[in-house]
Amino acid sequence: MKLSELAKETGGRMTRDAEISALIGDSRVAGEGDLFFCYRGTSEDLHDYAAEAAARGVNAFLCERELDLDVPQLIVPDGREAMAKSAAAFYGHPERDLKIVGVTGTNGKTTVSHMLRDILRAEGENVGLIGTLGASYGDTVLPPTLTTPDPVALFSLLADMKRCGTKIVAMECSAHALALKKECPIVYEAAIFTNLTRDHLDFFGDMKTYGAAKKLLFRRTKCAVLNADDDFTRELSACGAPCVTYGLDNPADCFALPQHEDVTGSRSVFNLNDEICEVELSLTGRHNLYNALAAGAAAQRLGVSLAAISRGLKSTRVEGRLERVATYNGGTVFVDFAHTGDGLEKSLSALRPFASGRLIVLFGCGGNRDREKRPVMGATAARLSDFAVLTSDNPRYEDPMAILAQIEAGFRTVSEKYVVIEERERAIAYALSLLQKGDVLLLAGKGGETYREVMGIKYDYNDKDVIKSILGTQK
Repeated sequence: MKLSELAKETGGRMTRDAEISALIGDSRVAGEGDLFFCYRGTSEDLHDYAAEAAARGVNAFLCERELDLDVPQLIVPDGREAMAKSAAAFYGHPERDLKIVGVTGTNGKTTVSHMLRDILRAEGENVGLIGTLGASYGDTVLPPTLTTPDPVALFSLLADMKRCGTKIVAMECSAHALALKKECPIVYEAAIFTNLTRDHLDFFGDMKTYGAAKKLLFRRTKCAVLNADDDFTRELSACGAPCVTYGLDNPADCFALPQHEDVTGSRSVFNLNDEICEVELSLTGRHNLYNALAAGAAAQRLGVSLAAISRGLKSTRVEGRLERVATYNGGTVFVDFAHTGDGLEKSLSALRPFASGRLIVLFGCGGNRDREKRPVMGATAARLSDFAVLTSDNPRYEDPMAILAQIEAGFRTVSEKYVVIEERERAIAYALSLLQKGDVLLLAGKGGETYREVMGIKYDYNDKDVIKSILGTQK
């Protein structure tokens, strides 16, 4: 591809033309034929690495200011936006030939996208999935990287999905990805909003800025599928797209009448725009009814039959999302990804009816992230559980005990019924030893994650593997 072709896509100013054979943003692996992206990042300026990339023989730069280098350059006002547009063009604009459904919200993105994927499969569609747990399409399964991949990886992935015959893609859209314009060339067939609660304020600073990032998705969609029970829906409905609402409390186009719920799941009657179907879920909890309604409403908008919606939702299993993983000494063990105060509240509230004994929770908070949510999560756990084991999560570059002290500060405003055990494996072993008949234990925060991040290194780790190792079996 010619640099001049990308100049037309981005509206940038070109110093001279060049042939481009690859897109790259890491000077350490740059080479001949590459277009190297330079932009001011959140923690560093990639223009600082341009000389190294030039020494490695790159063919051209896309940059936000003209560089004093004798290499063809495409100068643009916004490097991140231009990178996404360039990636889309370089891979032949696969997003234009796919029906892409974006899913955003603080909690529930992964479950909703999996539910939608399973519904579409039940309808016989060739469907792709991109999100926190990785990507899948056809016989291809890719490991997780970021909730929403960076532009070059994202549009390369969409292009491969298209080559493999994929027609529809369910994609998680994180607030970070939206704010950083990773997916900005995409016009979505539908966009789903789950909820907006406190998270990522280390990056966004305040809830208004966090919410503004979410809004970007709904300005590029043909239909908005909105949670009628979340206050932020009022702002999203003003973004201009036709709306379909779902909910359990406020009037909505799509709603559910719960019939039965136990530790294994629930049975409900769904009313989707005055069309009725029975739905069985293997996922328990009121929040999973919301997730199922969101997926069902979006699927109906795509023309999927009610029968496929019912079949797909019944088949959905999501790794590490309120997943029942073991029984021990008469107690039941769940793992969940809940890593915010709201997420923890929903998961504990979902499990409370099934704890004829005690409801025990084990959790921590990630390092180098929103510190203010730590005491909030502590207070939430103290209010909704009978006992808590506070432990390490992904400390990253922070002292784990300092993180735990902040959780404790919130917990102790409500209760003294907790213990602190920094090492997560020992904490899990202790929590399991507490179990008696009728107890429920929730291990929160990591869900299906397969690593623990300490001082910039990701070590292999999984809560379910630890449980299996301790108990000697997994039920």
